Amino acid sequence: MRKLSRRTFVLSGIAVASAAALPTRSVAAAVPYPFRLGVASGEPAPDSVVLWTRLAPAPLNADGQGGMPTSDVVVDWQVSTTDRFTTLVAAGVVTARYADAHSVHVVAGGLAPDADYFYRFRAQGHISPVGRTRTAPVAGTFGRDLVMAFASCAHYESGYYTAYRRLAEDSPGLVLHLGDYLYEDATTAGSVREHVGAEIVSLADYRRRYAQYKSDPDLQAAHAAAPWLVVPDDHEVENNYATNTRADSSPALTAAQWTARRTAAYRAYYENMPLRPSAAPSGNSIALYRRVHWGRLATFHMLDTRQFRSDQACGDGWKVCADADLASRSLTGSAQETWLLDGLAQHSGTWDVLGQQVFFARQYDAAGASNMDAWDGYRASRTRIQQGWVQRAVRNPLVLTGDVHRAWANDLKADYANPSSATIGTELVCTSITSGGDGSGTTTIPNAATNPHLRFHSDRRGYTRTTISQTQVRADFRTVASVTEHGAAVSTLRSFVILDGQPGLQAV
Repeated sequence: MRKLSRRTFVLSGIAVASAAALPTRSVAAAVPYPFRLGVASGEPAPDSVVLWTRLAPAPLNADGQGGMPTSDVVVDWQVSTTDRFTTLVAAGVVTARYADAHSVHVVAGGLAPDADYFYRFRAQGHISPVGRTRTAPVAGTFGRDLVMAFASCAHYESGYYTAYRRLAEDSPGLVLHLGDYLYEDATTAGSVREHVGAEIVSLADYRRRYAQYKSDPDLQAAHAAAPWLVVPDDHEVENNYATNTRADSSPALTAAQWTARRTAAYRAYYENMPLRPSAAPSGNSIALYRRVHWGRLATFHMLDTRQFRSDQACGDGWKVCADADLASRSLTGSAQETWLLDGLAQHSGTWDVLGQQVFFARQYDAAGASNMDAWDGYRASRTRIQQGWVQRAVRNPLVLTGDVHRAWANDLKADYANPSSATIGTELVCTSITSGGDGSGTTTIPNAATNPHLRFHSDRRGYTRTTISQTQVRADFRTVASVTEHGAAVSTLRSFVILDGQPGLQAV
Protein backbone atom coordinates (compact mmCIF):
# COMPACT_ATOMS: atom_id res chain seq x y z
CA MET A 1 0.00 0.00 0.00
CA ARG A 2 1.38 3.39 -1.00
CA LYS A 3 1.50 6.04 1.71
CA LEU A 4 1.80 9.65 0.61
CA SER A 5 4.52 11.83 2.01
CA ARG A 6 3.22 14.95 3.72
CA ARG A 7 4.54 17.10 0.86
CA THR A 8 2.78 14.98 -1.75
CA PHE A 9 -0.37 14.92 0.34
CA VAL A 10 -0.47 18.69 0.75
CA LEU A 11 -0.02 19.36 -2.93
CA SER A 12 -2.55 16.78 -4.10
CA GLY A 13 -5.29 17.84 -1.69
CA ILE A 14 -7.93 15.54 -3.25
CA ALA A 15 -9.37 12.50 -1.52
CA VAL A 16 -9.44 9.13 -3.24
CA ALA A 17 -11.73 6.15 -2.82
CA SER A 18 -10.60 3.70 -0.18
CA ALA A 19 -11.14 0.18 1.04
CA ALA A 20 -12.82 1.56 4.18
CA ALA A 21 -15.67 3.15 2.26
CA LEU A 22 -17.75 5.82 3.87
CA PRO A 23 -21.41 4.93 4.40
CA THR A 24 -23.55 5.04 1.30
CA ARG A 25 -26.35 7.59 1.44
CA SER A 26 -28.87 8.11 -1.31
CA VAL A 27 -28.57 11.51 -2.97
CA ALA A 28 -29.56 13.01 -6.27
CA ALA A 29 -26.77 12.62 -8.81
CA ALA A 30 -27.06 16.27 -9.79
CA VAL A 31 -26.05 17.61 -6.34
CA PRO A 32 -22.93 19.73 -6.91
CA TYR A 33 -19.66 19.21 -5.05
CA PRO A 34 -20.15 20.77 -1.57
CA PHE A 35 -16.55 20.78 -0.23
CA ARG A 36 -15.29 23.81 -2.15
CA LEU A 37 -14.00 25.43 1.07
CA GLY A 38 -11.76 22.50 1.95
CA VAL A 39 -11.22 20.98 5.38
CA ALA A 40 -9.37 22.01 8.53
CA SER A 41 -8.43 20.79 11.98
CA GLY A 42 -7.44 22.54 15.18
CA GLU A 43 -7.21 22.66 18.96
CA PRO A 44 -5.10 19.50 19.37
CA ALA A 45 -5.17 17.73 22.73
CA PRO A 46 -3.46 14.44 23.67
CA ASP A 47 -6.63 12.46 22.91
CA SER A 48 -8.66 14.61 20.51
CA VAL A 49 -8.68 17.21 17.77
CA VAL A 50 -11.37 19.38 16.19
CA LEU A 51 -12.27 18.60 12.57
CA TRP A 52 -13.96 21.29 10.47
CA THR A 53 -15.63 21.69 7.14
CA ARG A 54 -18.40 23.82 5.64
CA LEU A 55 -20.63 22.81 2.77
CA ALA A 56 -20.75 25.46 0.03
CA PRO A 57 -21.13 24.43 -3.62
CA ALA A 58 -21.64 28.08 -4.62
CA PRO A 59 -19.40 29.97 -2.15
CA LEU A 60 -20.02 33.50 -3.42
CA ASN A 61 -23.80 33.55 -3.24
CA ALA A 62 -24.91 36.86 -1.72
CA ASP A 63 -27.04 35.26 1.00
CA GLY A 64 -23.93 33.73 2.60
CA GLN A 65 -25.39 30.22 2.49
CA GLY A 66 -23.01 28.97 -0.18
CA GLY A 67 -25.66 27.58 -2.50
CA MET A 68 -26.94 25.07 0.06
CA PRO A 69 -30.63 24.23 0.62
CA THR A 70 -32.51 25.44 3.69
CA SER A 71 -32.56 21.90 5.07
CA ASP A 72 -29.93 20.43 7.37
CA VAL A 73 -27.53 17.87 5.87
CA VAL A 74 -26.03 14.70 7.35
CA VAL A 75 -22.22 14.56 7.14
CA ASP A 76 -20.09 11.47 7.78
CA TRP A 77 -16.53 11.82 9.08
CA GLN A 78 -13.58 9.45 9.46
CA VAL A 79 -10.13 9.47 11.06
CA SER A 80 -7.40 7.01 10.08
CA THR A 81 -3.70 6.43 10.54
CA THR A 82 -3.28 6.23 6.75
CA ASP A 83 -4.36 8.41 3.86
CA ARG A 84 -6.11 5.38 2.30
CA PHE A 85 -8.41 4.94 5.32
CA THR A 86 -7.93 1.17 5.36
CA THR A 87 -8.18 1.18 9.17
CA LEU A 88 -10.35 3.65 11.04
CA VAL A 89 -9.58 4.88 14.55
CA ALA A 90 -12.63 7.17 14.82
CA ALA A 91 -15.75 7.81 12.77
CA GLY A 92 -19.20 9.27 13.16
CA VAL A 93 -22.04 11.35 11.83
CA VAL A 94 -22.71 15.05 12.36
CA THR A 95 -25.41 17.39 11.12
CA ALA A 96 -24.46 20.45 9.08
CA ARG A 97 -27.20 22.93 9.92
CA TYR A 98 -28.59 25.63 7.69
CA ALA A 99 -28.60 27.97 10.71
CA ASP A 100 -24.82 27.53 10.98
CA ALA A 101 -24.15 28.05 7.24
CA HIS A 102 -23.73 24.25 7.04
CA SER A 103 -20.46 24.35 9.00
CA VAL A 104 -19.48 21.47 11.29
CA HIS A 105 -17.16 21.16 14.26
CA VAL A 106 -16.38 17.55 15.14
CA VAL A 107 -14.43 16.77 18.32
CA ALA A 108 -12.75 13.52 17.23
CA GLY A 109 -11.82 11.73 20.46
CA GLY A 110 -10.20 8.49 21.52
CA LEU A 111 -6.96 9.32 19.69
CA ALA A 112 -3.42 8.42 20.73
CA PRO A 113 -1.12 11.20 21.99
CA ASP A 114 1.63 12.72 19.84
CA ALA A 115 0.34 10.92 16.75
CA ASP A 116 -0.36 11.84 13.12
CA TYR A 117 -3.77 11.18 11.56
CA PHE A 118 -5.69 11.67 8.34
CA TYR A 119 -9.35 12.73 8.21
CA ARG A 120 -12.11 13.33 5.69
CA PHE A 121 -15.84 13.95 5.34
CA ARG A 122 -18.66 12.76 3.10
CA ALA A 123 -21.92 14.56 2.30
CA GLN A 124 -24.50 14.46 -0.47
CA GLY A 125 -22.67 11.65 -2.21
CA HIS A 126 -19.32 13.45 -2.35
CA ILE A 127 -16.05 12.87 -0.48
CA SER A 128 -14.03 15.82 0.81
CA PRO A 129 -10.33 16.47 0.38
CA VAL A 130 -8.18 14.64 2.93
CA GLY A 131 -6.60 16.58 5.78
CA ARG A 132 -3.70 15.68 8.01
CA THR A 133 -3.69 16.46 11.70
CA ARG A 134 -1.75 15.70 14.86
CA THR A 135 -2.42 15.27 18.56
CA ALA A 136 -0.41 16.82 21.40
CA PRO A 137 1.88 14.82 23.70
CA VAL A 138 0.40 13.59 26.93
CA ALA A 139 0.99 15.68 30.06
CA GLY A 140 4.41 15.06 31.61
CA THR A 141 6.08 13.98 28.36
CA PHE A 142 7.98 15.99 25.76
CA GLY A 143 7.09 14.05 22.65
CA ARG A 144 8.75 14.84 19.35
CA ASP A 145 10.29 18.21 18.56
CA LEU A 146 7.56 20.49 17.21
CA VAL A 147 7.78 22.38 13.93
CA MET A 148 5.32 25.22 14.43
CA ALA A 149 4.66 27.94 11.86
CA PHE A 150 2.82 31.17 12.57
CA ALA A 151 1.26 33.71 10.24
CA SER A 152 -1.12 36.67 10.06
CA CYS A 153 -2.61 39.38 7.86
CA ALA A 154 -3.84 37.87 4.60
CA HIS A 155 -5.53 40.69 2.69
CA TYR A 156 -7.10 38.99 -0.32
CA GLU A 157 -6.86 41.98 -2.64
CA SER A 158 -3.17 42.60 -1.91
CA GLY A 159 -1.86 39.44 -3.51
CA TYR A 160 -1.80 35.68 -3.86
CA TYR A 161 -1.51 33.25 -0.98
CA THR A 162 1.78 31.73 -2.11
CA ALA A 163 3.13 32.00 1.45
CA TYR A 164 0.36 29.71 2.70
CA ARG A 165 1.36 27.15 0.06
CA ARG A 166 5.02 27.35 1.06
CA LEU A 167 4.06 27.06 4.73
CA ALA A 168 2.19 23.84 3.91
CA GLU A 169 5.22 22.49 2.06
CA ASP A 170 7.32 22.99 5.22
CA SER A 171 5.26 20.19 6.84
CA PRO A 172 4.55 21.87 10.19
CA GLY A 173 3.09 19.93 13.08
CA LEU A 174 1.11 22.98 14.21
CA VAL A 175 0.11 26.36 12.75
CA LEU A 176 -0.76 29.47 14.74
CA HIS A 177 -2.77 32.18 12.99
CA LEU A 178 -2.51 35.44 14.90
CA GLY A 179 -5.21 37.52 13.30
CA ASP A 180 -6.50 39.37 10.24
CA TYR A 181 -7.47 36.09 8.61
CA LEU A 182 -9.72 38.21 6.41
CA TYR A 183 -10.36 41.91 5.79
CA GLU A 184 -13.68 43.66 5.95
CA ASP A 185 -13.19 46.40 3.35
CA ALA A 186 -15.06 46.81 0.07
CA THR A 187 -13.92 45.94 -3.43
CA THR A 188 -11.00 48.06 -4.61
CA ALA A 189 -10.99 48.18 -8.39
CA GLY A 190 -7.65 47.34 -9.94
CA SER A 191 -6.39 45.21 -7.04
CA VAL A 192 -4.37 42.06 -7.70
CA ARG A 193 -7.67 40.25 -7.12
CA GLU A 194 -10.86 41.80 -5.83
CA HIS A 195 -13.19 41.31 -2.91
CA VAL A 196 -16.78 40.53 -3.80
CA GLY A 197 -19.15 43.23 -2.62
CA ALA A 198 -19.17 46.28 -0.37
CA GLU A 199 -17.66 46.53 3.11
CA ILE A 200 -19.03 43.61 5.09
CA VAL A 201 -21.51 44.35 7.88
CA SER A 202 -24.20 41.66 7.99
CA LEU A 203 -23.93 37.96 8.83
CA ALA A 204 -24.49 37.10 5.16
CA ASP A 205 -21.65 39.49 4.24
CA TYR A 206 -19.18 37.93 6.67
CA ARG A 207 -20.10 34.40 5.63
CA ARG A 208 -19.59 35.19 1.97
CA ARG A 209 -16.26 36.92 2.63
CA TYR A 210 -14.98 33.88 4.57
CA ALA A 211 -16.14 31.69 1.70
CA GLN A 212 -14.23 33.82 -0.80
CA TYR A 213 -11.02 33.58 1.25
CA LYS A 214 -11.45 29.86 1.98
CA SER A 215 -11.98 29.11 -1.72
CA ASP A 216 -8.29 29.84 -2.25
CA PRO A 217 -6.39 26.55 -2.87
CA ASP A 218 -3.20 27.73 -1.17
CA LEU A 219 -5.06 28.56 2.04
CA GLN A 220 -6.82 25.20 1.82
CA ALA A 221 -3.43 23.47 1.52
CA ALA A 222 -2.17 25.19 4.68
CA HIS A 223 -5.28 24.13 6.60
CA ALA A 224 -5.03 20.55 5.31
CA ALA A 225 -1.38 20.24 6.31
CA ALA A 226 -1.66 20.55 10.10
CA PRO A 227 -3.93 21.54 13.00
CA TRP A 228 -4.33 25.27 13.62
CA LEU A 229 -4.69 27.44 16.71
CA VAL A 230 -6.38 30.71 15.78
CA VAL A 231 -7.06 34.09 17.37
CA PRO A 232 -8.53 37.10 15.54
CA ASP A 233 -7.27 40.66 15.52
CA ASP A 234 -9.35 43.62 14.36
CA HIS A 235 -10.17 43.12 10.67
CA GLU A 236 -12.26 40.05 11.41
CA VAL A 237 -14.70 42.65 12.78
CA GLU A 238 -13.61 46.20 11.90
CA ASN A 239 -10.27 48.00 11.70
CA ASN A 240 -8.81 49.13 15.04
CA TYR A 241 -11.94 48.58 17.12
CA ALA A 242 -11.45 48.39 20.90
CA THR A 243 -14.08 46.47 22.89
CA ASN A 244 -17.28 48.35 22.00
CA THR A 245 -15.57 51.44 20.57
CA ARG A 246 -15.18 51.95 16.83
CA ALA A 247 -12.10 53.61 15.37
CA ASP A 248 -14.21 55.77 13.05
CA SER A 249 -17.79 56.16 11.80
CA SER A 250 -17.39 54.57 8.38
CA PRO A 251 -19.72 53.03 7.51
CA ALA A 252 -22.26 54.96 9.54
CA LEU A 253 -23.90 52.64 12.08
CA THR A 254 -26.21 53.18 15.01
CA ALA A 255 -25.22 51.66 18.35
CA ALA A 256 -27.62 48.78 17.69
CA GLN A 257 -26.19 48.23 14.20
CA TRP A 258 -22.63 48.20 15.57
CA THR A 259 -23.63 45.58 18.15
CA ALA A 260 -25.26 43.56 15.38
CA ARG A 261 -22.10 43.82 13.30
CA ARG A 262 -19.92 42.49 16.11
CA THR A 263 -22.41 39.70 16.75
CA ALA A 264 -22.36 38.71 13.07
CA ALA A 265 -18.56 38.89 12.87
CA TYR A 266 -17.97 36.65 15.89
CA ARG A 267 -20.57 34.16 14.75
CA ALA A 268 -19.05 33.91 11.27
CA TYR A 269 -15.55 33.61 12.77
CA TYR A 270 -16.61 30.61 14.84
CA GLU A 271 -18.47 29.04 11.92
CA ASN A 272 -15.36 29.19 9.76
CA MET A 273 -12.61 28.21 12.21
CA PRO A 274 -11.64 24.81 13.69
CA LEU A 275 -12.54 25.86 17.23
CA ARG A 276 -13.98 23.72 20.01
CA PRO A 277 -17.72 24.08 20.67
CA SER A 278 -16.86 25.80 23.95
CA ALA A 279 -15.76 28.79 21.86
CA ALA A 280 -19.18 29.24 20.23
CA PRO A 281 -20.13 32.92 20.60
CA SER A 282 -22.78 34.24 22.94
CA GLY A 283 -24.37 37.32 21.45
CA ASN A 284 -21.75 39.94 20.64
CA SER A 285 -18.91 38.25 22.53
CA ILE A 286 -16.86 35.11 21.98
CA ALA A 287 -14.60 33.14 24.35
CA LEU A 288 -11.23 33.03 22.62
CA TYR A 289 -8.42 33.35 25.16
CA ARG A 290 -7.37 29.86 26.16
CA ARG A 291 -4.45 27.60 27.01
CA VAL A 292 -3.30 24.67 24.89
CA HIS A 293 -0.75 22.32 26.45
CA TRP A 294 1.86 20.55 24.32
CA GLY A 295 3.02 18.08 26.97
CA ARG A 296 6.07 19.30 28.88
CA LEU A 297 7.46 20.93 25.77
CA ALA A 298 5.32 24.05 25.52
CA THR A 299 2.24 25.83 26.76
CA PHE A 300 0.42 28.07 24.28
CA HIS A 301 -1.39 30.97 25.94
CA MET A 302 -3.63 32.29 23.18
CA LEU A 303 -4.64 35.90 23.92
CA ASP A 304 -7.49 38.15 22.80
CA THR A 305 -6.23 41.74 22.56
CA ARG A 306 -9.38 43.30 21.03
CA GLN A 307 -12.50 42.34 22.98
CA PHE A 308 -11.45 43.63 26.38
CA ARG A 309 -8.96 46.44 25.74
CA SER A 310 -9.26 50.06 26.81
CA ASP A 311 -9.82 52.44 23.93
CA GLN A 312 -6.60 53.55 22.25
CA ALA A 313 -5.04 56.52 24.04
CA CYS A 314 -4.69 60.01 22.60
CA GLY A 315 -6.89 59.31 19.60
CA ASP A 316 -4.89 56.30 18.32
CA GLY A 317 -2.04 56.44 15.79
CA TRP A 318 1.62 57.21 16.56
CA LYS A 319 1.69 59.72 19.41
CA VAL A 320 3.73 61.08 22.28
CA CYS A 321 1.11 60.28 24.89
CA ALA A 322 1.37 60.42 28.67
CA ASP A 323 -2.00 58.67 29.05
CA ALA A 324 -0.44 55.51 27.64
CA ASP A 325 1.23 55.09 31.06
CA LEU A 326 -2.01 55.11 33.07
CA ALA A 327 -2.26 52.06 35.32
CA SER A 328 -5.97 51.78 34.57
CA ARG A 329 -5.33 51.09 30.90
CA SER A 330 -5.29 47.44 29.85
CA LEU A 331 -4.86 45.65 26.56
CA THR A 332 -6.21 42.34 27.88
CA GLY A 333 -8.73 43.42 30.51
CA SER A 334 -8.20 42.52 34.16
CA ALA A 335 -9.78 39.05 34.02
CA GLN A 336 -7.63 37.90 31.09
CA GLU A 337 -4.50 39.42 32.67
CA THR A 338 -5.12 37.47 35.89
CA TRP A 339 -5.80 34.31 33.89
CA LEU A 340 -2.53 34.73 31.97
CA LEU A 341 -0.41 35.30 35.07
CA ASP A 342 -2.04 32.36 36.84
CA GLY A 343 -1.22 30.18 33.84
CA LEU A 344 2.38 31.37 33.70
CA ALA A 345 2.76 30.39 37.36
CA GLN A 346 1.93 26.76 36.54
CA HIS A 347 5.31 26.07 34.84
CA SER A 348 3.69 23.23 32.92
CA GLY A 349 5.83 23.58 29.79
CA THR A 350 9.49 24.30 29.08
CA TRP A 351 8.40 27.15 26.79
CA ASP A 352 5.58 29.54 27.70
CA VAL A 353 4.38 30.87 24.35
CA LEU A 354 2.06 33.89 24.19
CA GLY A 355 0.18 33.83 20.88
CA GLN A 356 -1.14 37.35 20.43
CA GLN A 357 -1.76 40.09 17.91
CA VAL A 358 0.02 43.43 18.33
CA PHE A 359 3.63 44.62 18.71
CA PHE A 360 4.80 43.87 22.26
CA ALA A 361 8.29 45.36 22.67
CA ARG A 362 8.78 49.09 23.06
CA GLN A 363 9.29 50.94 19.80
CA TYR A 364 9.73 54.73 20.02
CA ASP A 365 10.67 57.00 17.17
CA ALA A 366 13.25 59.77 17.59
CA ALA A 367 10.58 62.15 18.89
CA GLY A 368 9.34 59.67 21.48
CA ALA A 369 6.13 58.77 19.65
CA SER A 370 4.87 55.20 19.59
CA ASN A 371 1.94 53.18 18.30
CA MET A 372 -1.14 53.62 20.49
CA ASP A 373 -2.78 50.49 19.01
CA ALA A 374 0.13 48.29 20.17
CA TRP A 375 1.38 47.49 23.69
CA ASP A 376 3.15 50.88 23.67
CA GLY A 377 -0.30 52.38 24.13
CA TYR A 378 -0.82 50.20 27.23
CA ARG A 379 2.56 50.42 28.90
CA ALA A 380 1.44 49.67 32.47
CA SER A 381 -0.38 46.59 31.19
CA ARG A 382 2.81 45.37 29.49
CA THR A 383 4.87 46.07 32.61
CA ARG A 384 2.50 44.10 34.83
CA ILE A 385 2.74 41.08 32.54
CA GLN A 386 6.53 41.26 32.12
CA GLN A 387 7.11 41.77 35.84
CA GLY A 388 4.57 39.02 36.46
CA TRP A 389 6.54 36.43 34.55
CA VAL A 390 9.78 37.53 36.22
CA GLN A 391 8.19 37.26 39.69
CA ARG A 392 6.84 33.82 38.81
CA ALA A 393 10.26 32.68 37.57
CA VAL A 394 9.01 31.81 34.10
CA ARG A 395 12.02 30.19 32.48
CA ASN A 396 11.29 30.77 28.79
CA PRO A 397 8.69 33.43 27.98
CA LEU A 398 8.23 33.76 24.21
CA VAL A 399 5.83 36.28 22.66
CA LEU A 400 4.55 35.64 19.13
CA THR A 401 3.02 38.57 17.25
CA GLY A 402 1.29 39.46 13.97
CA ASP A 403 -0.45 42.67 12.82
CA VAL A 404 2.34 44.94 11.55
CA HIS A 405 3.00 43.43 8.08
CA ARG A 406 6.71 43.20 8.79
CA ALA A 407 8.97 40.56 10.32
CA TRP A 408 10.76 41.47 13.55
CA ALA A 409 12.85 39.75 16.22
CA ASN A 410 13.12 41.56 19.56
CA ASP A 411 14.71 41.16 22.95
CA LEU A 412 12.30 42.04 25.75
CA LYS A 413 13.90 44.19 28.46
CA ALA A 414 13.24 44.68 32.15
CA ASP A 415 13.63 48.44 31.55
CA TYR A 416 13.40 49.61 27.96
CA ALA A 417 14.85 52.99 28.92
CA ASN A 418 18.04 51.24 30.03
CA PRO A 419 19.61 49.15 27.22
CA SER A 420 21.90 47.41 29.71
CA SER A 421 18.99 46.13 31.81
CA ALA A 422 18.27 42.41 31.86
CA THR A 423 16.78 40.68 28.84
CA ILE A 424 13.76 38.88 30.29
CA GLY A 425 12.04 37.42 27.23
CA THR A 426 11.88 37.25 23.45
CA GLU A 427 9.41 38.41 20.81
CA LEU A 428 9.09 37.01 17.29
CA VAL A 429 6.88 38.92 14.86
CA CYS A 430 5.73 37.28 11.64
CA THR A 431 5.29 39.38 8.53
CA SER A 432 2.02 39.31 6.59
CA ILE A 433 0.87 36.67 4.13
CA THR A 434 -0.10 39.40 1.63
CA SER A 435 -1.03 42.65 3.39
CA GLY A 436 1.12 45.51 2.18
CA GLY A 437 1.82 43.94 -1.21
CA ASP A 438 5.28 42.79 -2.24
CA GLY A 439 7.09 45.08 0.20
CA SER A 440 10.29 47.03 -0.26
CA GLY A 441 12.64 44.24 0.75
CA THR A 442 14.49 46.46 3.23
CA THR A 443 16.06 44.90 6.30
CA THR A 444 17.10 48.18 7.90
CA ILE A 445 15.69 48.36 11.43
CA PRO A 446 13.50 51.46 11.83
CA ASN A 447 14.22 53.58 14.92
CA ALA A 448 17.17 51.36 15.79
CA ALA A 449 19.02 54.13 17.67
CA THR A 450 16.18 54.59 20.15
CA ASN A 451 15.38 50.87 20.40
CA PRO A 452 18.57 48.79 20.53
CA HIS A 453 16.59 45.77 21.71
CA LEU A 454 15.04 45.46 18.21
CA ARG A 455 17.33 42.92 16.55
CA PHE A 456 15.87 42.18 13.11
CA HIS A 457 13.38 43.63 10.63
CA SER A 458 12.23 42.72 7.12
CA ASP A 459 9.66 44.20 4.75
CA ARG A 460 8.81 41.10 2.74
CA ARG A 461 5.78 38.82 2.86
CA GLY A 462 5.88 35.31 4.32
CA TYR A 463 5.64 33.58 7.70
CA THR A 464 7.84 32.40 10.57
CA ARG A 465 8.77 28.76 11.08
CA THR A 466 9.89 27.65 14.50
CA THR A 467 11.35 24.35 15.63
CA ILE A 468 10.70 23.83 19.34
CA SER A 469 12.84 21.34 21.23
CA GLN A 470 13.70 20.81 24.89
CA THR A 471 16.89 22.85 24.58
CA GLN A 472 16.07 25.63 22.13
CA VAL A 473 13.61 27.30 19.80
CA ARG A 474 14.92 27.96 16.32
CA ALA A 475 13.12 30.68 14.35
CA ASP A 476 13.42 30.88 10.57
CA PHE A 477 11.98 33.99 8.92
CA ARG A 478 10.60 32.65 5.64
CA THR A 479 9.92 35.11 2.83
CA VAL A 480 8.62 35.17 -0.74
CA ALA A 481 9.86 37.79 -3.18
CA SER A 482 6.43 38.56 -4.64
CA VAL A 483 2.74 38.13 -3.88
CA THR A 484 1.47 40.19 -6.81
CA GLU A 485 2.45 37.27 -9.05
CA HIS A 486 1.54 33.73 -8.06
CA GLY A 487 3.98 30.96 -7.23
CA ALA A 488 7.14 32.66 -5.94
CA ALA A 489 9.78 30.51 -4.26
CA VAL A 490 10.37 30.79 -0.54
CA SER A 491 13.71 31.36 1.20
CA THR A 492 14.94 31.81 4.74
CA LEU A 493 16.03 35.39 5.15
CA ARG A 494 17.34 35.12 8.71
CA SER A 495 17.42 32.61 11.56
CA PHE A 496 17.81 32.91 15.32
CA VAL A 497 17.82 30.52 18.24
CA ILE A 498 16.53 31.05 21.77
CA LEU A 499 18.28 28.81 24.25
CA ASP A 500 16.51 27.19 27.20
CA GLY A 501 16.95 29.38 30.27
CA GLN A 502 18.64 32.21 28.30
CA PRO A 503 16.06 34.81 27.22
CA GLY A 504 16.94 36.74 24.10
CA LEU A 505 18.04 36.07 20.56
CA GLN A 506 21.15 34.25 19.43
CA ALA A 507 22.03 34.75 15.76
CA VAL A 508 22.47 31.64 13.60
